[in-house]
Amino acid sequence: MPLDPRRTVSDLNQLRALTADHHGAQRIAWSKTWLEARAWFQSKLAELPVEHHLDAAGNSWTTLRGESDRTLILGSHLDSVPNGGWLDGSLGVLTSFEVLRSLAEDYHGKPPVTLRLVDWADEEGARFGRSLFGSSAFAGTHSIQADRGRTDRDGIRLEDALRQCHVDIDRIGEASDERGNAGAYLELHIEQGPVLERLSLPLGVVLGTKGVERHAIIFHGQEAHSGSTPMAVRRDALAAAAKLALEIRPIARKHPDAVATMGSVKTFPGIVTAVVGRCETTLDMRDLDAGVLASMLAEAQEASRRFAAEEGCTVEWSRIWSIEPIPFDPALIELCDQAVRETAGASHRLPSGPLHDAAEVARAGIPVVMMFTQSLAGLSHNPAENTKTEHLELAVQAFDRLARKTMQRLIS
Repeated sequence: MPLDPRRTVSDLNQLRALTADHHGAQRIAWSKTWLEARAWFQSKLAELPVEHHLDAAGNSWTTLRGESDRTLILGSHLDSVPNGGWLDGSLGVLTSFEVLRSLAEDYHGKPPVTLRLVDWADEEGARFGRSLFGSSAFAGTHSIQADRGRTDRDGIRLEDALRQCHVDIDRIGEASDERGNAGAYLELHIEQGPVLERLSLPLGVVLGTKGVERHAIIFHGQEAHSGSTPMAVRRDALAAAAKLALEIRPIARKHPDAVATMGSVKTFPGIVTAVVGRCETTLDMRDLDAGVLASMLAEAQEASRRFAAEEGCTVEWSRIWSIEPIPFDPALIELCDQAVRETAGASHRLPSGPLHDAAEVARAGIPVVMMFTQSLAGLSHNPAENTKTEHLELAVQAFDRLARKTMQRLIS
């Protein structure tokens, strides 16, 4: 069955018609619509000589047995955020499907290596705040105890929602059994950012996922009446925080791929007639280089102390969450670059700011690479998310080339 990128675009449109409304995609993990999406997808696989099962964490595995047990895994995720875009995650799953059926035809149902297509469970974490659920269970990096107490906005417990989908939270660690014989993992995804569009390139090669340092920062000043307190004696916690918010921009701009964001601010007492006595804010910093990330964090902390002193305040930091940078496999990066250049004529290598299931697979010690295709206006997690049809078709072609190159590498 010849590779047909137009068929992938048609499949994507079918999925959008089935699982989206006028607000966008509604394939939230552990929901009825998500289950409908998965059932629709499995019905499309019925024509192929494959085996299918759900693992202990709810990941959906479709296996085409090959001459060797050595395994090439292709995949992404079908779940979405509420009111999400039509391509985030689903592009990778449906492109992997097109590649799988093409290879099944080319090798008469028996490719040189075993091929597995995975739809990871709950990549987004949209309902319970636990992103990369299925892939972290596969990688063995999950925490059952931390997940057990999670609830959604309606008070429904994660473990109860899992049970309704035939997943036992106490057994999700058994998903690591799926790692056997895995030789490589490949994932196609929309960029979700503006870099490729600004370079007028349809495709890019992902070097890895950036490390993250996420902190809560509290500036303590003195509440005072806004009418009677002279400017010279104010201890304004918001003023100190505002200075830091401006300073993190030049800190990040010293490094070409770094980003830093102060994304939330709360003031107390939070009324128009009072100087702010306490300001709570958050800082998110990301880079692919652990040294750069550490340097940026140290600079931000030093700047916060300096600005606090200038405003007669104090400051305290507490880590919310952090993850180390996760570089992808150098050999697979080269193969991906070749595939992109052969398909589109030019390539660009870039890190991923968002985390992906591929990062968890890499943490399990499996060679990984991702391919990006351009996102119009850099938008994602948004019903306006879109990619040009010709770029989607190029992505299918390039991903097929990458899969075939990787398969040959596994048997050489």
